[in-house]
Amino acid sequence: MTATPDAAPPSAREVRKVALASLVGTSIEWYDFYIYGLAAVTVFAPQFFPNVSSLTGTLAAFATFAVGFIARPIGGVVFGHLGDRIGRKNTLVTTLVTMGVATTLIGVLPTYATIGALAPVLLVVLRLVQGFAVGGEWGGAVLISVEHAPENKRGFYGSFPQLGVPLGLVASNALFLVLAAALPSGAFGDWGWRIPFLLSALLVVVGLYVRLQIEESSEFVAVKRTGSMALPIASVLRHHFPQVLAGVAMFTGITGIGYMAATYSIQYGTSSLGLPRAALIAIVLVVAVLEVPIILWFSAKSDRWGHSRTIVAGSVATAVVAALFLPALASGSLVLIALAVAGARWASAPMWGPSGALAAECYPTEVRYSGASVGYQFGSIVGGALAPIITTLLLASPVGMAGASVYLVAITVLTGLGAVFAARITRRTAATAGATV
Repeated sequence: MTATPDAAPPSAREVRKVALASLVGTSIEWYDFYIYGLAAVTVFAPQFFPNVSSLTGTLAAFATFAVGFIARPIGGVVFGHLGDRIGRKNTLVTTLVTMGVATTLIGVLPTYATIGALAPVLLVVLRLVQGFAVGGEWGGAVLISVEHAPENKRGFYGSFPQLGVPLGLVASNALFLVLAAALPSGAFGDWGWRIPFLLSALLVVVGLYVRLQIEESSEFVAVKRTGSMALPIASVLRHHFPQVLAGVAMFTGITGIGYMAATYSIQYGTSSLGLPRAALIAIVLVVAVLEVPIILWFSAKSDRWGHSRTIVAGSVATAVVAALFLPALASGSLVLIALAVAGARWASAPMWGPSGALAAECYPTEVRYSGASVGYQFGSIVGGALAPIITTLLLASPVGMAGASVYLVAITVLTGLGAVFAARITRRTAATAGATV
């Protein structure tokens, strides 16, 4: 790890301000990302893929949701390079604007009935732009919080950007629920779904104001002053590839089980079981609200217990829930479905909260943005993007529910293994750096 000149630590007020700015920005970005997921499982199939079977339309809608994940590693590389070269703050402003523009344009996008096959093509393009922006958002938001935080509170403050996920989920689900209830029958599917996308333009203005008030990370400023700014992604792949693999493994299960609970449960409940969409969205909404304090508590404890140990404990708990998740959904009971969604989201909180701090600790400052982003984004493809698709295909195959459940358990266990591997690399790197100082 490259040594850096001593820099005055940020004040407690600055630490809190940066944490708040990261929380606001990531909440807006994940709100944008999740409203697409909700639209994909509720209205996009008939609006953009009307001339196919129900299963094909569902898979096509999931595919447009998944394509955003494909662009995320590209965004991680591009914005990671910028974040490691020009700074975290300016890069985060760019990702927020990019996401806001793409989301707003989806809100005015003509459907298949208006412009034919061009409609799903443009939808995919805008989803790619969304993924590109999110690919650069996560790494920068986590790092600027972690790098401002005291050494003994990095797990806690590093979790503030992570809270953007449940808060974005709350905001998106709440707005969809209110609009579906307030609008006349059929209006939400016809045009009401556009309102949450258009609202993004206003939210981005708020997020920009908050982010422009913060200072650059002192760790980054110190490294930039030394002039030791290597080509970040090349250095990551050449010297830190084991850390990348650890990050991919760690975030596969976290994102996979998270999206299964947040989006797949709604799609499966409505299309396969005929359950009321409003009830399913309400379940996800309540679970996400209660998830916030759980993430904060485990993240604070991870600074005492160890980030890796906390993640491993969460992995074991989530694996148990993952084995029961699909049978609970298939029961058709709203009570069991609520328990399944709550179990999946709450059991994974010990994994999600400290994961940002652990990912940051794996890399030296000069390549940290690139390294952490690439590991997370590829993990989100293997887990978050593919989990709903693979589960749908496995349920329709001869292996059925048993095979699909084994798959969910496997990706969750992979998260724990990735955390153990990441911790070992971090300790080995720290020992080497200490021996050379």
